[in-house]
Amino acid sequence: MALRRLVRVLLVAPLLAAATACVPQDGAPKAASAAISPAPALQSTAPAAPPAPATAPATKITTDLTMPRSSIGMATYRCSGGMISIQNLGTSLRVAGPDGWTEEFAASPANQSSRYQAATTHDAVVIDGREALLMKKGSTPLTCRR
Repeated sequence: MALRRLVRVLLVAPLLAAATACVPQDGAPKAASAAISPAPALQSTAPAAPPAPATAPATKITTDLTMPRSSIGMATYRCSGGMISIQNLGTSLRVAGPDGWTEEFAASPANQSSRYQAATTHDAVVIDGREALLMKKGSTPLTCRR
């Protein structure tokens, strides 16, 4: 009976020790606690090496097809009534129509990149992949393709 209890304790003890080592004692995540309180530096008798040059932050590559090809880029769409050009300005779009009109559309709501609305005229643009739907007050919506 005592032997069985000893075997169970010997099997469970390393698992509990491993689980305890993975959980930080101050409640913060491991990565955050390592960034906040770095390990103390070891002292050596060798001369100190020069600091390593700072590396540039990694560039984020966007492959979202709902946005024009670059963060501030131009895309041309073919519609039934001609061609429109859409320039992505980040949080807004500038649309140039086939009749020479130009209108700026703000993201609506502001935290997304597919629906845009003009504040003064309430016209709207919806970008979906390679298609753009242009809705102007008083006219039929135009479906345009890149």
